[in-house]
Amino acid sequence: MIEITLPDGSVKEFPENSTPMDVAKSISEGLARNVISASFNGTTVETATPLTTDGNLVLYTWKDDAGKKAFWHSSAHVLAQALEELYPGIKLTIGPAIDHGFYYDVDPGDRSISEKDFPAIEKKMLEIARGKHDYKMHAVTKSDALEYYKKQGNEYKVELIENLEDGTITFCDHSTFTDLCRGGHIPNTGIIKAVKLLNTAGAYWRGDENKKQLTRIYGISFPKQKELNEYLQLLEEAKKRDHRKLGKELELFTFSHKVGQGLPLWLPKGAALRERLENFLKKAQKKAGYEQVVSPHIGQKELYVTSGHYAKYGEDSFQPIHTPHEGEEFLLKPMNCPHHCEIYNARPWSYKELPKRYAEFGTVYRYEQSGELHGLTRVRGFTQDDAHIFCTPDQLDDEFKNVIDLVLYVFGSLGFENFTAQVSLRDPDTPEKYIGSDENWEKAESAIINAAQEKGLNYVIETGEAAFYGPKLDFMVKDALGRSWQLGTIQVDYNLPERFELSYKGSDNEMHRPVMIHRAPFGSMERFIAILLEHTAGNFPLWLMPEQAIILSISEKYEKYAKKVLNLLENHEIRALTDNRNETIGKKIREAEMKKIPYMLIVGENEEKEGTISVRKHSEGDIGTITVEAFAKLIEEETNRTLKQF
Repeated sequence: MIEITLPDGSVKEFPENSTPMDVAKSISEGLARNVISASFNGTTVETATPLTTDGNLVLYTWKDDAGKKAFWHSSAHVLAQALEELYPGIKLTIGPAIDHGFYYDVDPGDRSISEKDFPAIEKKMLEIARGKHDYKMHAVTKSDALEYYKKQGNEYKVELIENLEDGTITFCDHSTFTDLCRGGHIPNTGIIKAVKLLNTAGAYWRGDENKKQLTRIYGISFPKQKELNEYLQLLEEAKKRDHRKLGKELELFTFSHKVGQGLPLWLPKGAALRERLENFLKKAQKKAGYEQVVSPHIGQKELYVTSGHYAKYGEDSFQPIHTPHEGEEFLLKPMNCPHHCEIYNARPWSYKELPKRYAEFGTVYRYEQSGELHGLTRVRGFTQDDAHIFCTPDQLDDEFKNVIDLVLYVFGSLGFENFTAQVSLRDPDTPEKYIGSDENWEKAESAIINAAQEKGLNYVIETGEAAFYGPKLDFMVKDALGRSWQLGTIQVDYNLPERFELSYKGSDNEMHRPVMIHRAPFGSMERFIAILLEHTAGNFPLWLMPEQAIILSISEKYEKYAKKVLNLLENHEIRALTDNRNETIGKKIREAEMKKIPYMLIVGENEEKEGTISVRKHSEGDIGTITVEAFAKLIEEETNRTLKQF
């Protein structure tokens, strides 16, 4: 007999070689019908995997993220089988589950696969799924695995297998299909009831642009057709909210091939939006005791060698800039923190003068492959709302909690109410990925967990997600469409102070190392604005809107009164513009609605005579005729409701 411990702490005995499905059946038939994946002692297993030792078992259904991952990974196998049957000779490479769905990278040879082929592929996938074929794992020797794929002429699988150790190689079979796979599947293909292929893209083999470009086919699947229909509706809404589309319509930003890929150009309205966001945070930072600093866009290579960024980002950064002086090399800065360390190092410090809080909206540069660029969310030059706090170990706890307060203030003022905090720790199995001593890492990780607990945050712990120099607290925000984004980060760092030999004189007259906190509530201005655009569908909080109101004159006769109203609004610091074109009022209203201007102020004969304005609110309609002063009061009240005080 073996002892199986369940997530609720209960322990049950089962005969040796019982499977996760046997355990599920012992709990309830209903659970057994819904279980699609499992993990045993932290390792993903099949529901049919024999259990031979005592251990901890977690059963997953479609409702669990791990269950969805197994479902989508299994669907990728079905896609691969369909492609092999429809396109004999096609070469398969890899097909993982992703956050929403799955993809498979294939080499189609001389053929091309496009979206017009999707209906036939989907039909074949559903035909395979209806066969209710069991997923079966079996071990394969390295020599047999290599022979199998060499016979197929699949050099991609051969390369993968050559990098694997003998005794660790497994294949997954279902129906007539076999694929190299580590495992993690649903019981059988019949659970897959609905499939939709979404798009194709080019993808270099192993992400290396010097290697062959493959065809990547993205798809998604569900256990019910209804869920697929709902997802497709969500996709349609997401298309309407796409920040690239809205950014163009609202005249916020653009890109130019002549300027370069991944380098956004901010138009006047977008620049004003950025400035308002910066001023909003600068005002809060000033109250919180931050001092503004400015650092250059480049730095000597040695600076980033010292910080460790060159070793981590060197290949992902732009090539060094060489000066006429032999041996002198500069880099476009990939991070602001090394510069801030040198600002701190400009003079000696006493413990009485700490903490020092340096803030900067600093632009950094990292080379991203062209295929990975995406609007404002993945660019090559971006501005971070960076700040670095240098404090004593005794001050760390309070400083970290104060930063949490600042992040929550930012989220609250911008309508991000639904979020989870993620404590990102190092992976103890890959110490080579990180710099610094175990002692410093343990202190930093404990500080973050304690602060999250004391602030009552809803948090999860993710091992292996830490930065290379320290653990961090990331804020995972859900937008209006339920999508999760990482916004805002706080990191504790004992390592850069060591590397830059930062110090302060303590109360004991001895020299000590400060602790460094990295923080960025927005993260990247570009990415934050992109996510905010999609979250709000371009209907920003009133205090942030490029134009808060537009004055629409019934005819050109009332242009003079419209100008008077505009001057009055400007006196109340309300951002407004006029539309005195010789167009119908209906057309003017429609165009203002499309531009998402919050308020339309209609002026004509009655309004001029009575000194009033007829107010119409975006997407809501008429709200009445009032004075300009009353409208200014309305704007002030709405702004105060959304823009909280820090």
